[in-house]
Amino acid sequence: MTVLDTDGSLTCHVFDGEQVGTQVSGAGAPLLSMRGITKRFGAVEALVGVDFEVHAHEVVALVGDNGAGKSTLAKMVAGVLAPDAGFIEIAGQPVTIPSPAAAQDLGVATVFQDLALCENLDVTANLFLGRELHGAVSRDDAEMERVTREVLDKLASRIPSVRTPLSHLSAGQRQTVAIARTLIGAPQIVVLDEPTAALSVVQTAEVLMHIERLRDLGLGVILISHNMTDVRAVSDRIEVLRHGRNNGSYDASSTSFEEIIAAITGATHAERGLRSVS
Repeated sequence: MTVLDTDGSLTCHVFDGEQVGTQVSGAGAPLLSMRGITKRFGAVEALVGVDFEVHAHEVVALVGDNGAGKSTLAKMVAGVLAPDAGFIEIAGQPVTIPSPAAAQDLGVATVFQDLALCENLDVTANLFLGRELHGAVSRDDAEMERVTREVLDKLASRIPSVRTPLSHLSAGQRQTVAIARTLIGAPQIVVLDEPTAALSVVQTAEVLMHIERLRDLGLGVILISHNMTDVRAVSDRIEVLRHGRNNGSYDASSTSFEEIIAAITGATHAERGLRSVS
């Protein structure tokens, strides 16, 4: 079953009496805090002294030009890469994230651009791939289908049936399946890498609605995107990286498109572009 906090926030899933995933922390400490993060690949400095954080009920956009360090930072949150310097805290506790499995155990779910879905499987099978539920004797298909419908309902998804093969779904619906799969592990933090790339206007609107639903469920969402229209539509805060360094933190509701582009291109610098976010 799904357990909800008193404010309606999704905290965990319980299957056959077993809690899966971690609980959403209180509103005090950030869900994720990264300080002084540095990563080098030989002589190349991918990240230098980067600070980054995300709170519950918040969508934080991570933007920058190609090579700015966005994907490198995201891979550290996902456990794919380890920082050379700096520290990471989750829900106020210092952590190391040595692998994607460790990231999942810490409540981090990531949807990369390739989605990593199986065309020959249906929606339910994709959501539970590698995490199938089992009853006393065999796999519990009925419970997995029930939970799949529940998760899709929470996202207000338009996928008609949980038994629909992935090959029959549109690109936008496949992105929905990838986002829905993150909720099976009851994460605290969801990282979305270019979730609206190559989608139609209608499909993009649906995915943006799902991102807002993740925020409403109490999660912290990290959105990596080159599309400034999408970023400003759903983000609470915009963090700019330039050449692997912080170059501004902006309130999405009060910052113009031109200001963000200026920070991305280097026309403004962090000292002048930084804005406090309450």
